[in-house]
Amino acid sequence: MVTMTGDGGSLPIGIETADVAELEAAVGVLRALDYRQGGGFCRDAVRVVKTASLLLHWGTVPDRLRARLHTVLADVHNLLGWTEFDTGHPVPARRRFERALALAAEAGNDSLEANIHYRLGRVHLHHHDAPGALAEFARGRAAARRSGSRRATAILAANEAWAFAMGGDERTALTCLAEAEAAFAEADGWPEPRPWEAFFGDADMAAMRGTVLTELAGGHHGEAITELTAAAARYGADMARSRSLTLIMLAQNHASRGDFDEATRIGTEAIDLATHVGSVRPKDRLAPLERLLLEHHGDPAVKTLSDRIARYRSEPLN
Repeated sequence: MVTMTGDGGSLPIGIETADVAELEAAVGVLRALDYRQGGGFCRDAVRVVKTASLLLHWGTVPDRLRARLHTVLADVHNLLGWTEFDTGHPVPARRRFERALALAAEAGNDSLEANIHYRLGRVHLHHHDAPGALAEFARGRAAARRSGSRRATAILAANEAWAFAMGGDERTALTCLAEAEAAFAEADGWPEPRPWEAFFGDADMAAMRGTVLTELAGGHHGEAITELTAAAARYGADMARSRSLTLIMLAQNHASRGDFDEATRIGTEAIDLATHVGSVRPKDRLAPLERLLLEHHGDPAVKTLSDRIARYRSEPLN
């Protein structure tokens, strides 16, 4: 909260609990919009909140609110980094995450630090950099241990499993996945989730199992289909991006097994949903499915979907 003097200088005023609570609520609204419609629909709004947060930072902040305010600012930058990543800007995303890490450290918020490292790792994973992802997940694990958050531990272990699977280390991938599942089995006893990790529930755990099994390929397609089908069924309209990504991977598994009728049906549903999500990630995730469909181009329905995927992937993000 800053007012302006007549000569353009800033005049700080006292920050109250209600001011911080209002900002926390605004970030929550933006996070929900990101989950539902993707980063492309909330980047500008998040920047407005970020600007307000920075202005707020220059106010007179009582000691009892300082850590909470730094947490809000870190959370805003964390969300900004995710929206940059979601819209295809990995370099600005990393800058936002680094700023978020500095603010979270200043707040002494280990849980949020763990979440930021998880998101940085996901940037590496999306670009097929398994070693880079594992380095970030290891840092996240350390922060999760300091925080005592079992939810953070489950999130990081599941994503480590994905990174090891991407690197071809099946044994370690399955070990990490089992660790994530063991932590998640205690979910009923977990405390109320922090806003930045509240997304991780039954649907996401099933999706991560399916993702790891998809990455491992080989004889895991049947298990992957079971898990991804369960995840897709649990994702509602409030998690449209996650549902679209899950359906894409589900269609890929059906195509890998030679069931192109089911791959086409699910792939069409995935495209229908993805076109309304402001994210480049569905476009990138469609590449393996597109390759599989091209190998089976003799089927008219398969060709129709393949052509539609090609068009969708070539279109710029709105």
